[in-house]
Amino acid sequence: MSRIGVVADDLTGATDTSVQFARRGWPTLLRLRPGADRLPADAVLAECTDARALGDAAAPATAAAVTRLHASGAGRLYVKVDSTMRGSVAAQVRGALESWSAVRPAAFAVVCPAYPAMDRVVAAGVALAGRRLLEEGPAGRDPVTPVATSRLADLLPGSVHVPQPPGGDPAALAATLTAAGRAARVVTVDARDDADLARLADAVERVGPDAVPAGSAGLAGALADRWRPATAAAPADAPPSGEGPLLVLVTSLHRTAREQEARLREACGGDLLHLTPAAADLADEAAWAAWVARAVPTGPVPGLVVVTAPEERTPGVRADAVAASLAGLVARLHAHRPFGRVVVTGGDGARALVDRWGCTGIEVLGAVTEGVPHGRLVGGDADGLPVTTKAGGFGDPDTLVRAVAPAGRP
Repeated sequence: MSRIGVVADDLTGATDTSVQFARRGWPTLLRLRPGADRLPADAVLAECTDARALGDAAAPATAAAVTRLHASGAGRLYVKVDSTMRGSVAAQVRGALESWSAVRPAAFAVVCPAYPAMDRVVAAGVALAGRRLLEEGPAGRDPVTPVATSRLADLLPGSVHVPQPPGGDPAALAATLTAAGRAARVVTVDARDDADLARLADAVERVGPDAVPAGSAGLAGALADRWRPATAAAPADAPPSGEGPLLVLVTSLHRTAREQEARLREACGGDLLHLTPAAADLADEAAWAAWVARAVPTGPVPGLVVVTAPEERTPGVRADAVAASLAGLVARLHAHRPFGRVVVTGGDGARALVDRWGCTGIEVLGAVTEGVPHGRLVGGDADGLPVTTKAGGFGDPDTLVRAVAPAGRP
């Protein structure tokens, strides 16, 4: 099989989808800058568009990324969207199809955001998280991209829905998908459990590259079981770690991420440095410089450093500006005493950090646990630094503790 291309709407989503292929033996790279490609021909190449909050502008951003992936040898395409349908999903799918159709004129999208391992399912065309409608849970209260409905027909106007009865035949499902794809270029599909995802992956494989799967890491994992590399490499379940402290950066505002961060600090007791500026400290350059001068130690730092973005926001201060300031703080700490590994929860923080260091990519190696991939930074000022990423809404209260624990901390 030629390369698989993955296009994702944020950085943590790109890594938690890419790792599904790395765990099946694929050499896998998240490419952060065009041209940064150290992979063999038989590999997975991912790109991150940061398109979640772009609205209609997500379409050309996604199309451009897909065009680059095809030019880099991708013969299969996977479109990663949020498992709770946050952001500009319709525009992302539209942009991906626009580009992929240039080489596959009969292309159509097969959309299923289900991720049963994380309690996200699709039943009768309705997406649920934790057995609740999306708009009734954290996704509905998201401060940047709130979800107003759980009906995929409303979130993807003009789409056609294909129900998936339990125990169905993959060949029959493939024929149904193809017929629906001819009638409407976007097809949505139910998946209540891993067996449904496996059956859908079988059907997508039968249809071939004309079917463009779009979903979360759940469907990606099912497809990775079918799209096997010619020569498989051994996945790395335990993250590498160099000498030096471990840094945890939390920029996600998701309640789950905040509960995990609090649980980590509780597990560590007082044996950590916790840097947590208030919104006012990030309001302007002078306030930020003053806070950094007061809060950042000039001497030794403990084995664990936690940097947490404020939950409140000052009007007029963008989330990406907050993430950039905190990334600058992390870079300053790393220059003072290099970290052995960094753990980042929140796609905006992960993107700001790799941009601050000028990284060209992330080599994805494995996963600490479901939804928590790890790898190494490629290029820039932190080349080779082990990194672990986690989407804000993933996991139970101890997920962040488990992400830290393999390095010999709590």
